[in-house]
Amino acid sequence: MIGYVTLGTNNFDKAATFYDALFAEMGAGRFMSEESFIAWAVSPDQPGVSITKPFDGNKATVGNGVMIGLMVDSDEKVDALYEKAISLGGTDEGKPGARGDWGFYAAYFRDLDGNKLNFFHMTPQKSD
Repeated sequence: MIGYVTLGTNNFDKAATFYDALFAEMGAGRFMSEESFIAWAVSPDQPGVSITKPFDGNKATVGNGVMIGLMVDSDEKVDALYEKAISLGGTDEGKPGARGDWGFYAAYFRDLDGNKLNFFHMTPQKSD
């Protein structure tokens, strides 16, 4: 359903370095890049994440209650990507672990601009 999400940044070069390194761990790379905009995806026909300097010239701010969930294919990948995000300067918003009893495993972090993201993996549950 999601085509892409865009995060505002106040330090474009630092954000680009952060996401280049983080998304490389997911097999994603840049597929669009301009002076004030970069987009990453595993392929151009898949959902992506982008950063930009705000078009209106004002300071980028964090949306309260806004979060981006990035799906991966294993709990172990959630753990590894969370650790990568923290090692790149991200901050913890919820260590990796199961949430609820419906097969949802996630880890939450904030990027260098304070945007909240998570990596998650869903394990299909057997129906009774």
